[in-house]
Amino acid sequence: MDDHWFEPVADHLGSAYLRYSFTKGTRQEVDFLITALGLEPGMQVLDVGCGPGRHANALAERGMAVHGIDISQRFVDLATEHAVAGATFERLDARDVPFVADFDAVICLCQGAFGLMTAAGHDEQVLAGISAALKPGGRLALTAFSSYFVVKHWEGAEFDADTGVNHEVTEIRNEAGEVAPADLWTGCYTPRELRLLCRANGLTVDSISGVEPGAYRLDAPTPDVPEFLLLARKGP
Repeated sequence: MDDHWFEPVADHLGSAYLRYSFTKGTRQEVDFLITALGLEPGMQVLDVGCGPGRHANALAERGMAVHGIDISQRFVDLATEHAVAGATFERLDARDVPFVADFDAVICLCQGAFGLMTAAGHDEQVLAGISAALKPGGRLALTAFSSYFVVKHWEGAEFDADTGVNHEVTEIRNEAGEVAPADLWTGCYTPRELRLLCRANGLTVDSISGVEPGAYRLDAPTPDVPEFLLLARKGP
């Protein structure tokens, strides 16, 4: 498995990742997704880019059998340490998902995998693996950062209009409050691009909504919300 630029970031953050405000809306997000994806106890769910396991564990608490994968061993260890019954975790590269028609649903949220794979073609590999992992008729929930929002609202953003990748220089803190500099890259998208990617990978789009962390809903996309929430299904 190749190293990825996010691994040192995750190694430094550790459990301090869960202190960030965007992680505080997990319950609302999971409640929404259970309804939107038609999830029921016993269903098999794959969490791609699961991080420390907040969504996977919350879904497992509601009766789903959830397998979380992440490229960061540090995050996988944290997720495993706090795993609830029905949740399992392993280190895997989302560009090389090995599953075939194993899951009733896949979630890929908060740019945990899709959107972090900024080299040309890598997000397509992630989506192809997700599609392959779904059973026929299986459902997908995926978030992607909005190109519109970055251009309109992110003052000082280093947005590459050719590649659609945003570069941010920031500081991150670990559990002890120790600061480290970090370069973050995020692949950004428009709804049209997401629909085309889905079509190329055998996925039918049910909806694309404009959302914020902790406020998932079925609202039309606008340039003023940071993320798109894609709901799609695998063809028969």
